[in-house]
Amino acid sequence: MIFVVTGGRGFIGSHFVEKVIKEGHEVIDIDKMTYASNKTLPWDDYHQYTHIKEDICDLTHIPVCDVFVNFAAESHVDNSIEAPKVFLKSNVEGVFNILSLLRAKVYQKPKFIHISTDEVYGDVNLDEEDKTEESILHPSNPYSATKAAAEMLILAYARTFGINYQIVRSTNNYGPRQYPEKLIPKIMHSLDTGQKIPIHGDGSYVRDWLYVKDNAEAIYNICFSEEEDQTWNVSAYNYMKNLEIVEKVCEWKGISDWESHVEFIENRMGQDYRYSICSDKTRKAFDWEPKEKSLYNFIPKKPF
Repeated sequence: MIFVVTGGRGFIGSHFVEKVIKEGHEVIDIDKMTYASNKTLPWDDYHQYTHIKEDICDLTHIPVCDVFVNFAAESHVDNSIEAPKVFLKSNVEGVFNILSLLRAKVYQKPKFIHISTDEVYGDVNLDEEDKTEESILHPSNPYSATKAAAEMLILAYARTFGINYQIVRSTNNYGPRQYPEKLIPKIMHSLDTGQKIPIHGDGSYVRDWLYVKDNAEAIYNICFSEEEDQTWNVSAYNYMKNLEIVEKVCEWKGISDWESHVEFIENRMGQDYRYSICSDKTRKAFDWEPKEKSLYNFIPKKPF
């Protein structure tokens, strides 16, 4: 099979590409090479891998393929607060362009898998049930709003033009090749360079941490779903506060006085306190569950 993957040199996208190649498929990777893209990857010279340097907003055609998976997106919430227009262009206009190109395909229409985020649900209070795929979207910041807007476009194109889709909403990922603007590699980088670890607010914000290779496997399974026009939550049920993450990373590095390495900074505007989604649908449909449940064992020694 031929997979076209956008954003395949990013964090999650690169692990998905690795999975697809290991399964024996061909990958055409469309990635414009942003600051967060991996400049080199082990499979760069593989015969079944092709990289095309291009922005999804500028695409004029989609190569012949069986599956089209869109990872391409601006994803750092802080950046979306500083420059929301960039996120609107990539995360909404880019998806619009992809949908338009898919609509124009008369023959060999590929399966379309769009990678979204659990952040489209917004805050989940402690007394609330986990969000399911049918829950109302309530994004809190420009990043999650653009991801929710992209989903609405996909639903509209499915109903109006018959574009078949799969939408994936995953929780916070961790693992190798993550750019150090994200929490875990940022902690590592701060400790390695003797800087304080910046933590928003009081560090009590809760996230569900999913190992990136487990996420890649779930997405790969979803690519072969026989059910059309579905949304899938992917989560680990591995909840931790940000300060607990700091403590674990410091413990792994042999640092006992972890509190002295933390610098509390002003709360992020529109900060979500807690994310919590139910992935029972995905687990049951694909007999899937995360293989790696320990954050401690897979903290990379280097953030890059």
